[in-house]
Amino acid sequence: MPEWKTEIAKHLARLGLTPTREAEIVEELSQHLDDRYEELLSAGATAERAYRAALDELTESELLTKELRHVERRADAGRVVLGEGGRGNVIADLWQDLRYGFRMLRNQPGFAAVALLTLALGVGANTAIFRLIDAVRLRALPVAHPEQLAEVRIADMTGARGFFASWHPALTNPVWEQVRDRQQAFSGVFAWGAEDFNLGTGSEVHRARGLWVSGDFFDVLGVRPEVGRVFHAPDDRRGCAAAGAVLSHQFWQREFGGDPSVVGRTLSVDDHAVEIVGVTPAGFYGPEVGRSFDVAVPVCSAALLRDDGRLDSGTSWWLIVMGRLRPGWTAEQATAHLGSISQGVFETTLSPKYPAENVSNYLGFKLAAYPAASGISQVRETYESPLWMLLGVAGLVLLIACANLANLMLARASAREREIAVRLALGASRSRIVRQLLAESLLLSAAGSILGAILAGFLGEFLVSFLSTKEDQLFVDLSANWSVLGFTAGMAILTCVLFGLTPALRATRVAPGAAMKASGRGMTAGRERFSLRRALVVAQVALSLVLVVGALLFSRSLAKLLSADVGFRQEGILIAQIDSSRLNLPKENRLTFKRGLLERIRAIPGVASAASANIIPLSGNGWGNSVWMDGADAAGKKPMNFIRVSGDYFKTMGTPLVAGRDFEEHDAPSSPKVVVVNEEFARQMGGGANPVGKSLWVEQSISDPETRYEIVGLVRSTKYNTVREDFQPVVYFPLTQAPRLGQVDQVLVSSNAPLAELTAGVKRAVAEASPQSTTDFRVLREQIQNSLMSDRLMATLSGFFGLLALVLACVGLYGITSYGVAGRTNELGIRMALGAQPWDVRRMILRETFALVGVGVCIGLPAAFFATRLVSTLLFGLTPADPVSIGLAALMMLGVALVAGYVPARRASRVDPMVALRHE
Repeated sequence: MPEWKTEIAKHLARLGLTPTREAEIVEELSQHLDDRYEELLSAGATAERAYRAALDELTESELLTKELRHVERRADAGRVVLGEGGRGNVIADLWQDLRYGFRMLRNQPGFAAVALLTLALGVGANTAIFRLIDAVRLRALPVAHPEQLAEVRIADMTGARGFFASWHPALTNPVWEQVRDRQQAFSGVFAWGAEDFNLGTGSEVHRARGLWVSGDFFDVLGVRPEVGRVFHAPDDRRGCAAAGAVLSHQFWQREFGGDPSVVGRTLSVDDHAVEIVGVTPAGFYGPEVGRSFDVAVPVCSAALLRDDGRLDSGTSWWLIVMGRLRPGWTAEQATAHLGSISQGVFETTLSPKYPAENVSNYLGFKLAAYPAASGISQVRETYESPLWMLLGVAGLVLLIACANLANLMLARASAREREIAVRLALGASRSRIVRQLLAESLLLSAAGSILGAILAGFLGEFLVSFLSTKEDQLFVDLSANWSVLGFTAGMAILTCVLFGLTPALRATRVAPGAAMKASGRGMTAGRERFSLRRALVVAQVALSLVLVVGALLFSRSLAKLLSADVGFRQEGILIAQIDSSRLNLPKENRLTFKRGLLERIRAIPGVASAASANIIPLSGNGWGNSVWMDGADAAGKKPMNFIRVSGDYFKTMGTPLVAGRDFEEHDAPSSPKVVVVNEEFARQMGGGANPVGKSLWVEQSISDPETRYEIVGLVRSTKYNTVREDFQPVVYFPLTQAPRLGQVDQVLVSSNAPLAELTAGVKRAVAEASPQSTTDFRVLREQIQNSLMSDRLMATLSGFFGLLALVLACVGLYGITSYGVAGRTNELGIRMALGAQPWDVRRMILRETFALVGVGVCIGLPAAFFATRLVSTLLFGLTPADPVSIGLAALMMLGVALVAGYVPARRASRVDPMVALRHE
């Protein structure tokens, strides 16, 4: 046996160690070199070659001796020697550790690339979703002191009657004016309402997002103009003609190229020339998050732009009121004050047309103040819950990624066991080595988080574009702020700890002597360390199963929504919105014009049928009132959904007529009032009996008295508001008996002709009837699908995360199986030498892989059931315990086990017994 002590002493002489410490190190390294020398001889090397190879291995530790020598030189300059109980210079040590970690990662580019890609996807997905949540929920309005803002609205609007123009609780203009004049809780109040304007001329349609704003709107919010001026209180007074228009910065840039001379020009707003008076700054998008504005006009100009009497109407709910609290006032104090003036406000504004039975409700309304620092947001109402859910899903993906990286780090620690053992033997402290190993994790997590933040920018834009439609463009400010930066930094620290700390601690736990006597098997090859890696893989499988079950549930839920029976045909129907208001037709001539227009459209080649309707099912709009059967007690009345339609509506929509007749031309205004009802109406109001021939009463409305109607037809039930709802009771009224006809029609056209050809034909027909009319088009099927955007978001992103989780689980399984096969080369060789067949070996490896997956599935199933119960309200036609989704998820995980285990199993079955035995 060669004498190693002299050679080892040469390497240690320059370190200046104490004799006792040097003797301990020489003994440890001598034992290691003896073991290594015997191992090389057993592998077939000559004595000379084995001796040289062992010496070379000792020389490889020169890197560590240089590092220790560098530490000694720093100690001479007044620093404490690391490894001898001191704390060292933290900054210098950290810099040295980071440099060393960078060198190690640079030497393993494959590992670094996989780790960075995994972290970038995990951190990027989490940050992108958090940025959207921050934009629609957490971020305040971009105005001065947003925390002082509060909204004024009715605390409980039960019993409110009239026309509701906003998705958000709103007030009438008379109520707003009373609040403005009576309130004392706010240093300033303002009102606003959102509505689209047509900026086109002639037959051109150019839709723009508009705002009705009171005179103090910009002053109370503290918004100063970028160009020109904004409105002030004198600009918004009853009787104003055309007080002007203020453009948003985005619209100014998009339509006018940022030309400052735009001030003073005229803009056509709903066929009225309005002077442009100013432009708002770039950072201001309005008080509604998710919706920007293009043009703002004063509330008083509604008398000119909208001939509907809304300024004086006590039943048109269209204005949202906000204010800035006085110094020292709270929302609770403002609510108390508003409550004290509520009685006077509603007594003064009570409309003489208000239904008598609801007057007491109106007079009992109470105004209240609600914090409004973050404005209002329909996007928030629609997508907040799905976004928080998706953030949780993305967090699970990040956990899976960290478990994968922890396994990779454990494998790297195994490969570096001799290096770490030698360093420990040379006197390096365990804490120092742990810090150095964590430095690699810190570099990876920091670089991965930076890449993730860059990726989050693209993912955020994708989410916004995904949620936007042609008719409803989503506007969200996704610029980074301290919240987003703090979230990303937190992700970096969390990932560093999750995948770096445990491997670093494990790598330094075994004593140097035991590690160097392990004859090359690796310190992580022990049962305890291998069990940790298996536990990480089992956790990956369990978490992946949860995500896959969720992805399947949301995907199948969306599929059921898209294929749901809504009671009418969805394909092949074009919606044409025709605005003939420029004709200024007398009311008595409008019905004749509408009939002629429908006949022209029906005559277009390829058109099967056409009809008009004031409400398009599943469009988000609605109209209704309470009804009761003739002869029944009015106390048993029930609210019903209404639609006013022309003849051929049911034919166009493909809704079968069950009994009775359709509307006919002789259903004139002077004829007895008639309606058609659906089967759900018959079930709720008559126990399912055929109601044709019977009569019903419709409760008094704002503009119509209590009226009796004869039921002349029964049609199949349909859905009214959403695809998710059950079939709704609907009462259909004939267009020919409408007491008032507007000048805007929604015409439904059934045709199998190409869309471009059909729209061109409708435009020609409308132009022939009235060249001044404008026409917008929508496709019914697309409109219905757009109403399912929240479900599409959940299905798409959960599907992506589920697929990513499957890939990560497959990589983790492959890694643990390959590592196990490599560590059992000797065992496999003995088995095959004793007669085991290749298939036996493959089956054994695959059985172990399937066992790991089986344990993960058993753990993941209860977790999946619990997690999916939290999202049960987002599902349609499925339960959280849907057996098909759970079964498919389990089968997919077994498929992952087969894919991940087959290659290592095949490699194991090809081990040469002689080579394996010689290797040991």
